[in-house]
Amino acid sequence: MDMALGHMANERLMTPGPTQLPEQSRLAMARQVRHHRTEGFRRLFGEVVEGLKYVFQTQNDVLILTSSGTGAMEAAVASVVPRGGKAIVLESGKFSERWRLICEAFGVCVVKHTVPWGEAFAPDDVARLLADHPDAQAVYTTLSESSTGVAHDIEGIARVVRQTPSLMICDAISGAGAIECRTDAWGIDVLVVGAQKALMGPPGLAFVAVSPKAWAKIESIDRRAFYFDLLAYRRAMAESEPPYTPAIPLVAALAESLRQIRAEGIERIWSRTGLLARATRAGVVALGMKLAAARPADSLTAAFFPEGIDGKEFLRRLEARFGVKLASGQGLWKGKILRIAHFGKIDELDILSTLAAMELTLAEMGQPVKLGAAVAAASQVLVSAASE
Repeated sequence: MDMALGHMANERLMTPGPTQLPEQSRLAMARQVRHHRTEGFRRLFGEVVEGLKYVFQTQNDVLILTSSGTGAMEAAVASVVPRGGKAIVLESGKFSERWRLICEAFGVCVVKHTVPWGEAFAPDDVARLLADHPDAQAVYTTLSESSTGVAHDIEGIARVVRQTPSLMICDAISGAGAIECRTDAWGIDVLVVGAQKALMGPPGLAFVAVSPKAWAKIESIDRRAFYFDLLAYRRAMAESEPPYTPAIPLVAALAESLRQIRAEGIERIWSRTGLLARATRAGVVALGMKLAAARPADSLTAAFFPEGIDGKEFLRRLEARFGVKLASGQGLWKGKILRIAHFGKIDELDILSTLAAMELTLAEMGQPVKLGAAVAAASQVLVSAASE
């Protein structure tokens, strides 16, 4: 009997974006829309900016764009490096590849440095690249490469970059709010983040944190963008409002999520996410699956499907039978890996139930798994942490 057919359970969203929303955030979007050129909205907008500064650990300007994270990435290229300028792109997966594609679209001369998927960049390699290319105006990199589950040593890379005239530009879309990210202390000049991941916001908002060093560069080049012109956003920020009509319900929802984040405390969230990550990895390994990342990010777990298992069919059955939605692989690893998030509104029971559902699905597909092994391995991590 095909147990995957017949009904759909309530969906449990375990993907690395979009993530599940807190109830208060969902309810905020049901309120009547207010006008964005009012004192009430300016106060709300200002609160959101301050909340984002807290999460990003920065006193730099934080700009709010109505777009996906990719829009903020485009702004971080079009407003920062002139046509014909040189930039180093550290490419290790599908999303860091996007930095290169955007740079090429805007006529930037790209120095591409790659590592095999699943591997992480070494700061010493970045130092050599900067020595070989002293005219590079920016280094584009990624905090958490969510296509492979790798966390890069952004603190170490930034330490190298800040000793040069180059700007350190980091995609933290799937990492900020989940894993340690200290924008100012590390020296990140431009940080790009999306709302729909660890910030527990609805998709449609993106953020760019800009350092004084980056503003000096932005002011010195010819403007090549209109909607994504970061200078336009900075001018509007003087009035605590965006330059164009924002997605007002999304801002209201994000405000609720940021209040919850501040109430719990960002360092406590980093610690909690790390615990869930360790438990998830232990459970996945107990299922006989191989982790994809040599330096795993605590924001998500990426693992290869067991030999002989059709990944697409596994994910279909898992969702149809249990309502558990995981992400598949992308690019080179499409159909080869699954990806489980452990950030945002995800708790221990979400992790344990997801692992139990994975066990049952694999067993129903004929995989020789020891039922209870994954849950037991994850539970042992959680129990050990609770007793410390």
